[in-house]
Amino acid sequence: MLNNMNNNLVNPESEINDIFDDIKALVINSRNKVYSTVNTEMLKLYWNIGKSIMKIQQGEERASYGDAVLEKLSQKLTAEFGKGFSKRNLERMRKFYIYFPIATTLSSQLSWSHYLELIKIEEEPKRNFYLNECINSKWSVRELERQRDSLLYERLTLSADKKKILELAEKGVELKSSKDLVKDPFVLEFLDIKENTDYLESDLEKNILAHLKEFLLELGKGFMFVGSQVRLTLEEDHFYPDLVFYNRLLKCFVIIDLKIGKVSHQDIGQMQMYVNYYDREIKDQDENPTVGILLSTSKNKTVVKYTLPEDNQNIFSASYKLHLPTEEELINAVEEEKKNLELNT
Repeated sequence: MLNNMNNNLVNPESEINDIFDDIKALVINSRNKVYSTVNTEMLKLYWNIGKSIMKIQQGEERASYGDAVLEKLSQKLTAEFGKGFSKRNLERMRKFYIYFPIATTLSSQLSWSHYLELIKIEEEPKRNFYLNECINSKWSVRELERQRDSLLYERLTLSADKKKILELAEKGVELKSSKDLVKDPFVLEFLDIKENTDYLESDLEKNILAHLKEFLLELGKGFMFVGSQVRLTLEEDHFYPDLVFYNRLLKCFVIIDLKIGKVSHQDIGQMQMYVNYYDREIKDQDENPTVGILLSTSKNKTVVKYTLPEDNQNIFSASYKLHLPTEEELINAVEEEKKNLELNT
């Protein structure tokens, strides 16, 4: 009888933990709402200040007059409200209003710090692209800076047609096919490897695993890490793809093999085997075909073209850089690829 009574008693520690979890969720939810409200009001305030400042800075002939007025206005506002109203900040609010002239388009999902980075981008299509990606991919300010500095927009648009560029500006990156998973080049400047030093493929893989969060950001939307050196066994032979991911948006496995130097036809054949194995043994019927990416310092486009079938949609060769490329480097790379395509057609 006593045992039954003890069994019916509620564990006080468990009850306290349950109540704690409930209250914790309430506090976090409330804080998020407060932050969202404060952030929205702050953006509206800075936007309206920028709009007001436009009244005193109009036209090049009034530039010096406007600067003098802005300096005095800054002094008066600082004396009244304290920090945050320096001349430089007032100029930023003015630019904020100019670049985002419709208040209803401001996103409460982005902070003032996000917008400070966005107003550094003068070209409207590029600015809209990063704006949409910040919202859709929930980028932090640091992630926005990194993607902008790695010239993500330029990498995606330099070899794209006008329709694709317009879609990027209006909607950000949309994954519609396996080809959309591939950037060229991938930029891996966050790895602990110097460009002109001797390093092994194992060094590259080791550093990617040590910087997996950054690598997933560079890969793009929807990627989840499955494993490294995941063993495949065919009869008595074992094979080990370098990196295996899953993309939840395209619903497919993505296998990445890392190469130093040129991609060979043997590398391509091995990747075909990996992809075929995953398609036949691993993926479910409702999932899309596996994608293979050979990531190398030299993608050897011609060998890839003649090794793979003409209707290939799932195996790609892409290059990587261990430093942030300049826009000139990217343009030169695209022009070089166009020449190679012309020679091989």
